Amino acid sequence: MKILCVSDQIDPLVYSSNVKERYRDIDLVISAGDLPMEYLEFIVSSLNKTLLFVFGNHNLGEYGYYHKTGAQENLLNRPVKGSIPGLGHGATYIGFKTKREGTLLLAGVSGSLKYNNGLNQYTDRSMFIKLLFLIPSLVYNKIRYGRFLDILVTHAPPLGIHDKADPCHRGFACFLWFMKTFQPTYLIHGHIHLYDLQDLRVSTYEKTTVINAYSHFILETGVSGQ
Repeated sequence: MKILCVSDQIDPLVYSSNVKERYRDIDLVISAGDLPMEYLEFIVSSLNKTLLFVFGNHNLGEYGYYHKTGAQENLLNRPVKGSIPGLGHGATYIGFKTKREGTLLLAGVSGSLKYNNGLNQYTDRSMFIKLLFLIPSLVYNKIRYGRFLDILVTHAPPLGIHDKADPCHRGFACFLWFMKTFQPTYLIHGHIHLYDLQDLRVSTYEKTTVINAYSHFILETGVSGQ
């Protein structure tokens, strides 16, 4: 299965009239956040492939369609009826939930570490609690399919892996616990800009390959999407 991963920056190689030809063999698209919904809509309509996404800590204009905002934030997906501006057909939000796409088992986590009390920011403790709510679905996956998860999609990176020292770009320690416990094959994140594309963007932690999807990254897995 060939997956186009995108995050944080509109890539001219993707946002192009040649996108359909350039990525004609893509099976699935994953967005790790901080991209305009119009860009995701362009990708969906151009490639005619399923796109799964999480929100980051920017480009949150459509966040309210999926979450109640304010003090009583509700992390359950809101039913969406009719046409929503900026939301392309086939784009599926997987923030704080699990998803089976063909035979591929995925889960998504939105947001970044809290640094200025902005929207979609979390302490490590509050993110850990949200991860706990995924456990019933993960256990079901293990019983039904023999594994907990193939891909965890996040916006922020794990602590100490691809992250930065400043408060905005530090990673979540609880993601390390998650990888050690549930052993996803991949963790795909965004949030960390690569100003030099030779910078490290693929690392390994325990049994998980951690990938920074900044701009775009092509992932080829041994798991079939059919």
